[in-house]
Amino acid sequence: MKRFRLSPIFFTPLTALFFMGAFFASTPVIVRALQQTLTPVAAGMYITVITDEPQINVRMGPSSSIYPVVGTLLTGSTAPALGRSSGGDWIQIEYPGAPNNAGWVYSPLVQVSPGALRIAEPPPTPIPPATSTIDPTLAAQFNILPTNTRLPTFTPPPPLSVPSYTEPLNASSEPSFSLGLGILVLAALGSAGFLLSLFLRR
Repeated sequence: MKRFRLSPIFFTPLTALFFMGAFFASTPVIVRALQQTLTPVAAGMYITVITDEPQINVRMGPSSSIYPVVGTLLTGSTAPALGRSSGGDWIQIEYPGAPNNAGWVYSPLVQVSPGALRIAEPPPTPIPPATSTIDPTLAAQFNILPTNTRLPTFTPPPPLSVPSYTEPLNASSEPSFSLGLGILVLAALGSAGFLLSLFLRR
């Protein structure tokens, strides 16, 4: 019976393949998660969002009333610091997607790494939208001036004249000659005259 022997020429490549496989199998695979962290600039200055809110606004310039919002940064995220405003209230950061890849954040909401930042010039203010002008001649047709009419004044009515009535005289104060008595006297005189005329005709 013939004995099988491994040749050194065959054994050397096999050994090298075995050690290479063991080396690559033992090397851990590094997986990097995506974060909202921008690479710091060469100066090494960066900001960290430290506010209690979920996120902060990144504006086009160092003012919340003039410049619009161009993006946001989550709390805890970092970004390269490029400069600061003249008063130090705003920090200019590198922000891809913004005009010139730069944005501004309010400094009390972030923490700046140690170092000195240069004063950055603010960008030009955005042009406001054109306002519609009104033709003064056309507008004058709708300006109706109130007429100066005098309000009526209150005139009190004339005083009422209440007539006064006198009480009738009592029966005791009337004269003793009454109307009935006068009628009786006239009737008696008429009868006497009638009888007298009859007597004179005989």
